[in-house]
Amino acid sequence: MATTHNLTLDLNTDQLKNVLGEYNKHLKYLQERLDIDIMQRQNQFIITGDEVACERAKVILTKLAELSYDDIEGETLHLIIQAALSERSEGEQVAGVQKRSDRHDTHTHVSLKTRKGKITPRGQNQQRYVQKILASDVSFGVGPAGTGKTYLAVACAVDMLERGEIERILLVRPAVEAGEKLGFLPGDLTQKIDPYLRPLYDALYEMLGFEKVGKLLERQVIEVAPLAYMRGRTLNNSFVILDEAQNTTPEQMKMFLTRLGFGSRAVITGDMTQVDLPRGHKSGLSQAIQILSKIDEIHITRFDSKDVVRHHLVQKIVQAYDAFDDEQEQKAWQRKQERLAAQAQINQGEV
Repeated sequence: MATTHNLTLDLNTDQLKNVLGEYNKHLKYLQERLDIDIMQRQNQFIITGDEVACERAKVILTKLAELSYDDIEGETLHLIIQAALSERSEGEQVAGVQKRSDRHDTHTHVSLKTRKGKITPRGQNQQRYVQKILASDVSFGVGPAGTGKTYLAVACAVDMLERGEIERILLVRPAVEAGEKLGFLPGDLTQKIDPYLRPLYDALYEMLGFEKVGKLLERQVIEVAPLAYMRGRTLNNSFVILDEAQNTTPEQMKMFLTRLGFGSRAVITGDMTQVDLPRGHKSGLSQAIQILSKIDEIHITRFDSKDVVRHHLVQKIVQAYDAFDDEQEQKAWQRKQERLAAQAQINQGEV
């Protein structure tokens, strides 16, 4: 049922232009994303649509008003909208699972400081994810692409390194290709593993700058390593990030989790819909979550399509694939039931 809300913002002419965008493009984009209608008369906004969407629109417009002293980029608007859309009501579950560790969650907003500025998690789920990373020695972040799992893990590592809480950062990833055989890669160990760790490097460069990252790599304060080279090591006073963990085997995952030493913490990230292991091989991430979910000290944050903070089409793509997978599972279940019914009829006929 459509409702109408009124919002009045205290804006001067230049601020109003920044909120509306050139040719009202910000307002049009907001209406499209939230499926609402907005009538604007000077500083008054009349919002019509679903109750929840209208409330979100008011929050977004108020946030835009706070930023209206400067030009507002389209990317900024997109991220504000994504943060508003990812907000969940109290007690709402993620992916149908309510963790016992959720009782430790708080609604305190956290932010991370890096050389290049402050990073603030967007939405309640990202806030919970960062809080869990900072509060526990082992954390899992599981969900689709674009939800900030890896980026926020790197941000936490940089924040703790800058504050002197850890001595080094280790970036680890299984060297499994995404359906392609790239063949032999030239160079030393770092050069061979670089293509697999590019998302982690991109985040580091953004937070620390190219020159600083280069110096830290030379001093091995930041270290990169393929998962296979972790066996036998004990990692003390380190922040270890295992990325693309869905491509680990159960043996590799157990080996990685038992490397943790004193003063260290580990963050394991992955997306169970993008497993590139050979057919028939069980994912170590899936098994680890199943085995470790009852340990209170280990926190697992589950993301879904609502948490995607990339281009809004990425969210729709994830939702479309999820719907397709659900449909295929339903069809497979129906085919199985039909086979069982047919076999039961045959058995009855033989009797």
